[in-house]
Amino acid sequence: MADEPWAHSRYDLQQARSPDAPETADFNDPRGDFGWIHSYETGSTLDGPGIRVVVFMSGCLLRCLYCHNPDTWHLKDGTQIPFERARAALQAYAAPLRALDGGLTISGGEPLVQVHFTKRLFAAAKGMGLHTALDTSGFLGARADDEYLRQVDLVLLDIKSWDPETYRRAVGQDIRPTIQFAERLAAIEKPVWVRFVLVPGLTDDPANVEGIARFVAPMRNVEWVEVLPFHQMGAFKWKAMGLNYELPDTPSPSPDLVARVIGQFREAGCRAR
Repeated sequence: MADEPWAHSRYDLQQARSPDAPETADFNDPRGDFGWIHSYETGSTLDGPGIRVVVFMSGCLLRCLYCHNPDTWHLKDGTQIPFERARAALQAYAAPLRALDGGLTISGGEPLVQVHFTKRLFAAAKGMGLHTALDTSGFLGARADDEYLRQVDLVLLDIKSWDPETYRRAVGQDIRPTIQFAERLAAIEKPVWVRFVLVPGLTDDPANVEGIARFVAPMRNVEWVEVLPFHQMGAFKWKAMGLNYELPDTPSPSPDLVARVIGQFREAGCRAR
């Protein structure tokens, strides 16, 4: 993959690489012959078990105030890649990934914007004997049919808030689709790692954290809750793209705040870190 046109870090700014791409909200490709990819990384130890290749898809319908990759919101900012080229590039890493108990994680953006392409890539990875993980907000979870989820070994589910008003302020969308997707994953016993971004002054209210904790604690399919501290690493992208960034003065959470939130999850019965 190192020589591929999408060989970038998730932290690199990507803009207007595919200016003729369709609008994200209206996108529907029933074949998945092409995908718009922001970037990829190899050697990740943070996005699922083992050592992983992580592919970051373009396109997202959420507008998180703390998004560190706003250049993944639109398909036009990604690089259009034929499916067969992506499959062949992944194949080059298959043997070492298997040896290192790793696999493929598809993130974004939101992978379920490009549901047919990502389904095909997951299926290809499974055919190579790789573990597969879907990193999603769950907002488009209804797009992932049963066959799609059969190609996914683990879901990294980002539950961004619990209080509906806080959720809408934080991401600009309704929380219900994410909750419904989480309940569906629990019903089919699909392994899940819940991710929660801790943003001081936005998502850190104890009652908000408690709501998520009590929701996921009874779900036996939830293996971990990961508390992800807010950071400012993507702030430069908002400025470069001419976007209004509302959190320039928001600090990263203190160690005491992180410990309090992890403690809340553990006290509710979750395995949290």
